[in-house]
Amino acid sequence: MKLLIWILVMNLLAAQAAVAGDPVDPPAFAHARVTDAWTAYRGRLSFGKGQTLALIDDGCTLSLPEWSSSDGEVPKVLVSYDSVDGDDNPQHEGKGYHGSTIGIPSSVNHAGKLGVAFNDQVAVIRALECCHCNVKDSKTLAAGLRWVIDHHEEFRITTVNLAPVDDLEHGAPVPTEIDAELRTLRDLGIWVSAPAGNHAFVNGISWPACQPFSFAIGAVTPGKDTVYLDRHAKIDLLVPAAATSSSNAIACGAAMLLREAIEKTGYDWKQDAPNLPEAMLKIMQKTGVVVEDPATKLSFRRLDVKAALDFVFEPHSAAL
Repeated sequence: MKLLIWILVMNLLAAQAAVAGDPVDPPAFAHARVTDAWTAYRGRLSFGKGQTLALIDDGCTLSLPEWSSSDGEVPKVLVSYDSVDGDDNPQHEGKGYHGSTIGIPSSVNHAGKLGVAFNDQVAVIRALECCHCNVKDSKTLAAGLRWVIDHHEEFRITTVNLAPVDDLEHGAPVPTEIDAELRTLRDLGIWVSAPAGNHAFVNGISWPACQPFSFAIGAVTPGKDTVYLDRHAKIDLLVPAAATSSSNAIACGAAMLLREAIEKTGYDWKQDAPNLPEAMLKIMQKTGVVVEDPATKLSFRRLDVKAALDFVFEPHSAAL
């Protein structure tokens, strides 16, 4: 009996401590129901524990407090790599700046501020000079993706935030060196998504988001289901945020939560798609909110994190 009471108390304390902080972006997190998911699933999900998110961008200042210290149980930065120079120092060079902040919406756990999957770790990969890129950067981006493929088991990488944008209006894929690596990552069951871009384009989206085997993440205005920024038929999912890079970061965090839910419940994702990333996207889409866009006459789905988790947990709730 004493053992049972001790277990119940420990579980209660763990549940209470699971979300000890405030969302880093309150309007966007409330709109995407991230905070509702934290409340509903505290004690049942670890919110990223045991998973690593690869941040592929233009480098990072690792001395920033968000990355050099963490309120979690483990260091926030697990590993770093520079696929431009071939070393483990991802510091910004040239025009780089973006990678120091892009992981915050998905992963931060510092000074009471929380990202979506706040208990995850990150692999910081500098794969080009500046996030505002060119398809000529495909060689070093491909090298960064190859590093993830080679090390995903060692560092428990489940998710990739492919953050660069070329700021052009691509209505079709642009064949480059990253395509083979993206396909391999999809086959390995690793989620890869990229921001659509921020120019209000309606005839296309940025590269590399326009590529096959990379999910393209667009945006709605936080607090309103109004599509804005770049959108096109290639958009896979909308997420509330001030820019599509933040939308994509939130989507990456949501993918980590959904993966844990699928693993914990034993949900049969093969009924949804032939691989796990596509299955997770399908779940996010069918549980998401329908958003119509008058400018393109297209219908999109907006992320609802709690609804996606509810969909996976519901058939198993009695057993858990």
